[in-house]
Order: sequence, then structure tokens, then C-alpha cells
Amino acid sequence: MAQEMTGKVVIVTGAGGNLGSAVARRFAAAGAALVLVERDAALLAELAAELGGLAAAADVTDPASVDALVARVEAERGRIDGLVHTVGGFAAGQPVHAGDLEVWDRMMNLNARSVYITAGRVARHLVERQAAGRIVAILARNAFKGTARAAAYSASKAAAQRVIESMAAELGGLGIGVNGIAPSTVDTPANRASMPNADFSKWVQPAEIAEAALFLASDAASAINGVTLEVYARA
Repeated sequence: MAQEMTGKVVIVTGAGGNLGSAVARRFAAAGAALVLVERDAALLAELAAELGGLAAAADVTDPASVDALVARVEAERGRIDGLVHTVGGFAAGQPVHAGDLEVWDRMMNLNARSVYITAGRVARHLVERQAAGRIVAILARNAFKGTARAAAYSASKAAAQRVIESMAAELGGLGIGVNGIAPSTVDTPANRASMPNADFSKWVQPAEIAEAALFLASDAASAINGVTLEVYARA
């Protein structure tokens, strides 16, 4: 896969993060015209200077902000061909019986609401223009099974997965592919700091997730819709 995304306008959310920047670099290498999205535009300055493309500040949990983003991309780039939504986060909480609703609300907002709004708004753009496109959301292995003290995180990722599957059922007949990627633990500085005794060699690399995202966003995956691709490395 060398230049298979040439000429395609691809939005990458969370582009200032470890995973988002890896995705952005891989898509840039494949020739994509990038739209780099972060809540804090200052985080994008260096990446935008390196890769080019359009740097845009947006809050992916706010419908009005995402609507403004989509309108800007259409005005300045003329089209949208793909979305890779990397925004998400983890927060451990108390057991469910302790009633830690602050963590619940934060996880549902960041991991589920952001997918519902961002993927939904990009899909609306494509449907209204009768355009084909590809939508990829980064999920997590916890979407499949809950773990102790992570009920909010697991539920939010499961909710995001259901959103992606539902969108795939709604849009597949319109030439819009919607898929997810569920990594195991991603090898990032933050995860290493929080789990210093773990075997990092078993963790999945951001570049490996980026490669999977590129495949799902490319024409090579045109017959794939509604799947959650498991990228676990050796974890």
C-alpha cells in the first residue's frame, strides 16, 4: 500500500495524540489529503507543519463544533472521503456498587458520544451528497467483555461498537463502509507510566493500528462493512 489514498480527503480526529499522529503519518505516506483534528489546535502545529493538510480545532463531543468542522472541510477541500476517529480515553473507576457516576459520564461522553456525533455527522455529509466513503473508529478489546473497576470504560466502548455496527447496517447499501478497530493495550508513554511492570513487548504499536486503519479506509476493503478488527499483538 504505497499511494492508494492519493487525492482522498481523510479526517483524522485526535491527530495530536500518540495514536492519532501515527495514523496521520501513515495516511500522509499513502497520499491522503489530511484534515487533522484536535480540540486544542496548538497540539497540531508541529504535525501540520510536518505533514501538511488542514489543521482544525473541534470538540468531537459537541454537535455544533463537528458541524462547523464538516462545513469547513467541504468549503476548503470540496469533499470528504474518509474519517478515522481515534479520540478516546481510559479511566478506571470504583466498583459499580460504589456509584462512581463522574467516571461513567466522562467515559460515555468521550468514548461513545464522540463516535455517535463525529461518525454520524460525516455520514450525513456523505449521504446528502450521495457520495461513497469509509468511516473507521478506534474501539477497544473491552468492547467485548467488561473487567473489574472498568465498567464505565467497557460500557462506553461497547456502546461505540454498537453505534458503528448500526451505522454499517444503515449505510452499507449506499456505498459507505463503517468499521471499527479493537486494539489490546497500545504502547504509549502514558500506558507505560501507568503500568510500569507490564511486558511492553506484548503491546500493540500505534503504527500497527494505523496500518489496519489504512486498510479499512482504502478501496481494498470495499467489501468489508460492519466489522470490528481485533489488533491485539501478543497481549
